[in-house]
Amino acid sequence: MKNMRYIKTALAAAAIMAAGMTSAQADIKIATAGPMTGQYASFGEQMQRGAEMAVADINAAGGVLGQKLELEIGDDACDPKQAVAVANKMVSDGVVFMAGHFCSGSSIPASKIYTEEGIVQISPASTNPTLTDEGGDNVFRTCGRDDQQGIVAGNYLADHFGKSKIAILHDKTAYGKGLADETKAQLNKRGIKETMYEAYTAGEKDYSALVSKMKAAGVGVIYLGGYHTEAGLIIRQAHEQGYKPQMVSGDALVTDEYWKITGPSGEGTLMTFSPDPRKNPIAAPVVKKFRDGGYEPEGYTLYTYGAIQAWAQAVNAAGGTDPAKVIKALHAGQFETVLGKIGFDKKGDVTAPGYVFYVWKDGKYDYVK
Repeated sequence: MKNMRYIKTALAAAAIMAAGMTSAQADIKIATAGPMTGQYASFGEQMQRGAEMAVADINAAGGVLGQKLELEIGDDACDPKQAVAVANKMVSDGVVFMAGHFCSGSSIPASKIYTEEGIVQISPASTNPTLTDEGGDNVFRTCGRDDQQGIVAGNYLADHFGKSKIAILHDKTAYGKGLADETKAQLNKRGIKETMYEAYTAGEKDYSALVSKMKAAGVGVIYLGGYHTEAGLIIRQAHEQGYKPQMVSGDALVTDEYWKITGPSGEGTLMTFSPDPRKNPIAAPVVKKFRDGGYEPEGYTLYTYGAIQAWAQAVNAAGGTDPAKVIKALHAGQFETVLGKIGFDKKGDVTAPGYVFYVWKDGKYDYVK
């Protein structure tokens, strides 16, 4: 039966009621999880900040169905095995909703645990198509997909750099390789063959050999499927060799940490990302609250906040946290969030505007004019 996976959740809820806890007395446990430590910790901070603010704001407004939200934080360090351990801990802790994970390579294996245990999952950041293509009906995301992002990137490369020698690089991860391959497919569909297609190992400090290889091949444009740390090192080390190719990448460069690595060598870097929710008038009060507290809500901060908003509104519509009813409400509803009005299609993908291009300039990124 389709709902067999929810039996454990229902039994757990019954046990709580049997222990004499009324729904008015019990908090609702939710969580976010991502790389809270390690080289991608800036993204983990974005998610944690967004989740904490969303929970605080919802609780200040009376909670969900009169109950307060209690937030748990999981650190998966973008490691698949650690992500599964985090997911299992969330199950044992009684979490009913996960606003995570960040890396696709973490979200995909963790999603299998959440599906089995009847925990609703909305990732604010995992873009690999497999997450929702093969995930359960409890799996959603507020971000776009790599096959959408890759089409936009491939077309941009063809339209603006079609006569240049293009190198496509990836870091072998579900996210990085997936994005690189989708971009390559669209570029090839446009009749343009890349000069190089190379994998690199994430976490290394010296990419000078790869840089030298691209320089010798006359590569003028690098398309990188991967994260900001390696992208930043590669373009900085290229400039140190007197070699100044155009760097193009994806949404993992939407962090100020990229510029801290590159300095001026990051000038002109192009990247795809969804429309910036900080520019939505509906998000203005939340953005102001973050900034008044000394934090800039960049990247996936508001995508995490919006994921929690959508879930909370679905719980209100469902009249409780029963996963089958919440899932039905998420698929059927439209939700007012800091991301604007959003909904989810039958796969769990967000029905929101797709990807646009940004450029790094003077230490900040903004839309390509």
